Amino acid sequence: MHDWRFKMIRHVFLDVDNTILDFNKAEAIALEKTLSALSVPHSPEVIRRYSQLNLAQWKLLEQGKLTREQVKVRRYRLLFDELKTDASPEKAARIYEGLLGQGHYFIDGAVEMLQALYGSFHLYLATNGTASVQKSRLKSAEIEPFFEQIFISEELGCNKPETAFFERCFAAIPDFKKEEAVMVGDSLTSDILGGIRAGIRTVWFNKDLNESSGEIRPDHTIKALSELPGLLRSM
Repeated sequence: MHDWRFKMIRHVFLDVDNTILDFNKAEAIALEKTLSALSVPHSPEVIRRYSQLNLAQWKLLEQGKLTREQVKVRRYRLLFDELKTDASPEKAARIYEGLLGQGHYFIDGAVEMLQALYGSFHLYLATNGTASVQKSRLKSAEIEPFFEQIFISEELGCNKPETAFFERCFAAIPDFKKEEAVMVGDSLTSDILGGIRAGIRTVWFNKDLNESSGEIRPDHTIKALSELPGLLRSM
């Protein structure tokens, strides 16, 4: 176990999807438009099934079993196979990515949290999302000025929870000390496991009150972003 008692938090790494921006809402809207453009019948059940398939493919990416490009197409191939449609998975992937980058939807309390943290901590974004999509959404959300650096896995050449992802982030930050850093995110297998492996403290944003597997243990858990500023100042 690390002894953090005498080290205050200075560096805060924040995940993007479902931590600051509502990815689930953006995903559903972009997917519905994508399927409509391809004349593929869809329903709330189809949207939910795509989300399940998509999440499973990203888990495989985290495990190093798929590449990002494979994820983009494979999720649609699996969905279209189930729907027994001959629509093109490759075309769906292109349309969807363009739509996903349009606009943004904030998680409740995200802007207020950033305003409360800004100026008191060094803030960084750490995301596994596709670079073009994330940059478009961040620009739309107008939150880039809050962050000193934005780390996108596609640009770093490795993904959370790989230790290499975090080490490349750390190397880019002047006067960085692991004992003064924390990773905040909604994903146990990406954000929290990655932070643990990298040797920094972790805060799990668990707004849906999901059960922890017990194998991945965050240092702290919050259910609302409004809890984060006070927690970081007490750590």
